[in-house]
Amino acid sequence: MDAILKATQETHGNYQIQESFTDYSGTQESKAFSEKNHHLLVKVAGNHNFKNDEIILISKPIAKNLLGYRIHIIKKKDAAIFDNLKDVSILKKGVHGIPETWSDATVFRHNDNKFSEEGNFDDIFERLHNENFDYVKSGANEVETVFRERASKFESLTISKSMMFFYSFPFVFYVNPLIPDLAKRIDEGLQRIRNSGVLDLIFNFYYPTIVENLGLEKKRCLFLKTPLIPKEFANLKPNLALL
Repeated sequence: MDAILKATQETHGNYQIQESFTDYSGTQESKAFSEKNHHLLVKVAGNHNFKNDEIILISKPIAKNLLGYRIHIIKKKDAAIFDNLKDVSILKKGVHGIPETWSDATVFRHNDNKFSEEGNFDDIFERLHNENFDYVKSGANEVETVFRERASKFESLTISKSMMFFYSFPFVFYVNPLIPDLAKRIDEGLQRIRNSGVLDLIFNFYYPTIVENLGLEKKRCLFLKTPLIPKEFANLKPNLALL
């Protein structure tokens, strides 16, 4: 956001960024604009907590659909099953653990995959350890941090070396519909830093070796369709060369 506003400072004026660290539930999140008067959010396109008339969506992905590469966190005792999986349809028999209000539940329901939608993210790995379900997944942008900070305390868990899902899950800016001038500035600024290469520099600073670290090129990939994504993002495909 700083790069976007800096790129538009000459044409749109000075700026100040104030970040909110409040952790909203799905229900509270939907009121971020209507009741809490926030200016913008960064969310996955098609977030089901918002209606179209409640947001202005900036239709330019900002993280190369990295979140769409969904990496499995599994029980170590199941690692051989995942490693030797010959037919990905067998994976449909496994149950995916999903916290309540997460968009993933809609994706899995749409693809007839089994899932357990319950609880929250704070205790999901304890429930995986207790065998309430078969796996949890997390975006490639966050899976290592999530595992280190949350899942690693359970010695029974590990990150799958062989499997991942992929579906369109692009990060975008949602802007308060009462501030169309800000939306226009963000749209223009985002295009400028894409054209100048600044956006690539930011991405590469945070994820310089993401493909190698996670072994993405070696993983078997199962494609899922998502009914949530706006039509302008519907044709996003995995392309490791862009990462």
